[in-house]
Amino acid sequence: MPFQAKFTNEELVSFLTNDSNEVTSSQINEAAAHFGVQVQSVTKRVNKLPQFRKVTRGKWQLTIAEALEKTYQAPSVEPKEERTSLVPEEDSNFVKFGNFNDIKKIIKSKVFYPAFITGLSGNGKTFSVEQACAQLKREFIRVNITIETDEDDLIGGFRLVNGSTVWHNGPVVEALERGATLLLDEIDLASNKILCLQSILEGKGVFLKKIGKHVLPAKGFNVIATANTKGKGSDDGRFIGTNVLNEAFLERFPVTFEQSYPSVAIEQKILEKECEDIPFCKNLVDWADIIRKTFFDGGVDEVISTRRLVHIVRAYAIWGDKLKSIQVCLNRFDDETKSAFLDLYDKVDADVDLAEENDS
Repeated sequence: MPFQAKFTNEELVSFLTNDSNEVTSSQINEAAAHFGVQVQSVTKRVNKLPQFRKVTRGKWQLTIAEALEKTYQAPSVEPKEERTSLVPEEDSNFVKFGNFNDIKKIIKSKVFYPAFITGLSGNGKTFSVEQACAQLKREFIRVNITIETDEDDLIGGFRLVNGSTVWHNGPVVEALERGATLLLDEIDLASNKILCLQSILEGKGVFLKKIGKHVLPAKGFNVIATANTKGKGSDDGRFIGTNVLNEAFLERFPVTFEQSYPSVAIEQKILEKECEDIPFCKNLVDWADIIRKTFFDGGVDEVISTRRLVHIVRAYAIWGDKLKSIQVCLNRFDDETKSAFLDLYDKVDADVDLAEENDS
C-alpha cells in the first residue's frame, strides 16, 4: 500500500504561517506534534516547498509572492463593525442657483451619467454638488486633484498597518462599492495619470490588478468633475497649473455644465443668509456685478467671486467695520487692482468716504 501523507502542503503552510510570515525551529516542532509526525519529516517538507526560502539554520520565510498572496486573503487589520456614513450635512445657508437642479436630477436618477462642471473660481460648483447629495441623502466622496495625483491615490494600494502590508481602497473604489457620488474637484490640474479612470468613466468599474479583483459599480454610482477651464488649459494665465486633458478622457463626460456667478438678487440672498443684519449686502453685490461686467469686457484682469463676497460679510461680522472688512479681503490682489476696486466701492456705497478714511 503506497504511503499517504497525514497532511497536505497547504495545511502545513497554513499552520506554520498562521501568525507571521517567518518559521522557526520551535514552530517546526509544534507542527510535528500537531500532525503526529517526526520533526525531520516536517523539516524535509518545508525545505522542498516553493513557498518557503531558508534564511539561516532553523529559520525560514515565506517567499515575497506567497506573503503577498497571504495579505490579499487576510481580513482587514481593523475591521469595522459599521460603515461610516458619507452623506454630507445640509447647509441651512445654501441657496440653489445655476445648474443645481440639473445636477440634483442626475444624482437622484441613479443613472450612471458623468457630468463636467466648468466655471470661474468661487461660484459654487463644488458646494452645489455636495448640497445636492445632502438633500438626497446620498453618499458623497470628494477628491481634490493635483498634478501629483496618480493611480495609487485614486484606486488604492498597499499600506503598512501594524507591521503588515494591507490593501486599502482608494476613494474611487470606495465610491464604486458604495454607489456614492464621486466628485473629482479641479480635474484640469491633473496629469495623464488620470487616465486610469477611463474604464470607470465608461461605467465598467475597474480591475484591481494588484489583488486580482474586479470591482463593479454599485447602483447609484456616478462621477462629477469640476474645473475652472474646459480641460483645454488656460491661455490668459489666470489658472496657473491647469493642463490640457486627453480628448478621449473628456469625451467620456456626456454633458458639460457652464456655471456662472449668481444673479444680483440670488447673490444678495446668499449673503443675507450667510450673515444676518449685514447692512450693505445690496451694495456689495452691485459692486461685484459691475466689476464682473468690466472683467468680461476686458477692462480689468481680476474679478470678485461670490466666495470673496462671503469672506467680506464674515469679516464684517468679526470687526463690525465695513471698509476694513472690504480692505482685508481685497489685500490678495495687487495694489493697482485693490485701489481700483476700493475706488469703485466708494462710488457704489454713499456711506463710505474713502478720501476721509485715507486722511484719518
